[in-house]
Parts: sequence; structure tokens; C-alpha cells
Amino acid sequence: MTTPSDPTPDGGAEPAAPAAAPKKRRRWKLYLVLLALTPVVLFMLYTLLAYNWSYSSGDRSGILRKFSQKGWLCKTWEGELAMTTVPGVMPELWTFTVRDDDAAVKVNAALGRQVVLHYEEHRGLWNDCFGETDYFVDSVRVIQE
Repeated sequence: MTTPSDPTPDGGAEPAAPAAAPKKRRRWKLYLVLLALTPVVLFMLYTLLAYNWSYSSGDRSGILRKFSQKGWLCKTWEGELAMTTVPGVMPELWTFTVRDDDAAVKVNAALGRQVVLHYEEHRGLWNDCFGETDYFVDSVRVIQE
């Protein structure tokens, strides 16, 4: 049986085995970094899913009353549609957001008219930079000139 200081058959001494402690330290640092990054990555995946997957979609009709660009840092297009079932009855106001600038130009051109707006609802967005409402309009159709 040979010890680390005994000569090897070729005449040299066996090198001493390197200490395992630095490898373990590196592993713990890697685990710590992964543990810290996991919530960030999960939050980013949740945001992408909520932003790109719609909860519902449909159409709303009414008179387009208000449309403007709002926000201090994140500018979003916000609008208001007055929906009524019977003339003379107080209309129900429906607020919406438009993300696309081309759609915003079309919605702005239809202001004050009877329109049908196609929307998608995105629930669970955590910030107003995406829009003040959960309803994102992507197209407009004018019913009455």
C-alpha cells in the first residue's frame, strides 16, 4: 500500500489530491444565484403569458365618446364607449385601451359615431403601463355615419 509521499513506480512522487472545498463553494454560489433568479424568471413568464393570452374576446357597440393618450411615463390610448339599449336611458360607460397606433388612428377618426369595437380581455396584468383597463381594442367598425 502506498501513501501520497511514497515514490511511484516511475520514480516520482504522487501529487497530493486537490482540496474539494472550492468546488463545493462554487456549487453553493451557483445554487444561490439560481434561487435568486427563479422568481424573476417566473414573474417574466407570467407577464408574457398574461399579456399575450386573452381571457376573452368579443364586440361592443355604442357611441364612441372619448379617446385620448394618457400616462406620465407609459403613454397608452384610453377610450370610453357609451352603450345604451333603449334611447333616452342613461348609457352604460365602457372603458377600453388601444395598444396599436394604427388602430388608435382609426378609433380616433370614428369619434362621436356609432361603432362596433372588437376587443380582447387580458386579466392579471400587474402594471398600468400595459393599459388602464383589461380590455384591449384591436379594430373598429363604423355603423352609422
